Amino acid sequence: MDIDAVPQEGNATLGGHRKAMYARDAAGRIVIAPSRGWEAEEIVTSHAVDTLQAQAAEALAQVRAGTASPLLYWMYTCRMDVALLSQTSGFWQWRVRRHLQPAHFARLSATQLARYADALGKTVDQIRQVPTT
Repeated sequence: MDIDAVPQEGNATLGGHRKAMYARDAAGRIVIAPSRGWEAEEIVTSHAVDTLQAQAAEALAQVRAGTASPLLYWMYTCRMDVALLSQTSGFWQWRVRRHLQPAHFARLSATQLARYADALGKTVDQIRQVPTT
């Protein structure tokens, strides 16, 4: 992309900030150019956030029904999926999926809960519970 073609339409999801993009300058070198984003990016980002919020709401209903552990709710609230939670917590993906089941989550040790809490940026007490509202 040429430096003159770097999108400057604006993107509300960036909150007024700019982001860096790589572009080719007049001399043919690759340089970093500031961009305010573009409408297509805003639409895709908004859709992704809406999807994650819907997943969090569905997870909250499952936790309240007793069919999922609170870990499922916090995972979606923190905009993660099983693969990302696995990477940040250090647990294998199959173990994360297993811990999403209430019976297995209830048996986690304090050390394992601390790993999840650290990965989610929460306290152990927070990840054991879900909001009541």
